[in-house]
Amino acid sequence: MSSPAVSTSLERTYRYLRIGVAGSVVVIFVSAGVAAASVGWLTSVSDYFYTSARDPFVGALIAVSLALLALSGRGAERALLDAAALFAPLIALVPTTVAAGSIPGVDVTCTGRCFPPAYEADAANGVLTYLVVGALAVAVALLLAALRQVSLAAVRFSLALTVAVLLVVGLTWSLARDAFLQQAHFVATTVFFALFAAVAVRNAFPRRGAPPPTVFRVLYTAIAIGLAVLLVAYVVLLPQADGSGIPIVLIVEAVALSLFFAFWVVQGVEKWADPDPAIVA
Repeated sequence: MSSPAVSTSLERTYRYLRIGVAGSVVVIFVSAGVAAASVGWLTSVSDYFYTSARDPFVGALIAVSLALLALSGRGAERALLDAAALFAPLIALVPTTVAAGSIPGVDVTCTGRCFPPAYEADAANGVLTYLVVGALAVAVALLLAALRQVSLAAVRFSLALTVAVLLVVGLTWSLARDAFLQQAHFVATTVFFALFAAVAVRNAFPRRGAPPPTVFRVLYTAIAIGLAVLLVAYVVLLPQADGSGIPIVLIVEAVALSLFFAFWVVQGVEKWADPDPAIVA
């Protein structure tokens, strides 16, 4: 009987992070399913923020953000994953707009979809926390660069993007709060999945090093195409979702999350025994 393969601490860390990110999707689906037993099937996965699924939903997305930062690696993929890590907390902390009567116990008086006034204080706490912690993260990164513990050139793009996103969030929250509450969740969700479509393409066709085996290249390409198609559907169909009688957005978001899950499973299998090239060098 053969003994298990020996792995390094670094290999195990990356394996567990990839498994954890994939597991976050399971957490969201399970919590939404449990909530659906009492409130029924809502118009979108994001709507379950307003149910008993809120805590697992928010916790899973915050955990994803931290894991993406840890997994970001080098080069373009680092920039893409760092950017995705910026938008995941916004999806969690600024809930989606809702239509009148679409969620039991959540009251809105507008026509169409709007942000429930009762949740504005929660969103304010989340946004201000996001801005403060984001600013502290930038300060720590600059300090580490000054101490020559990290290469400023390697993180320059991520730092610039972080500052830009923090400024946009801060200014729109201060000067156009109604518009921010109306659009922030939608924009953050769209950008997050668009970034992952780009990450999948990057994994299928890396600019440096040997390309992945054909089976992985095909899977990454399929995931990227699927996410791109879903993003178009999400943007086009969202305005019509409430009057159709079909949970279009729920289906689109569920499939997008499934593709996100599939990406991490595929990458986990591909890189299960792949040592960190930086360590080899």
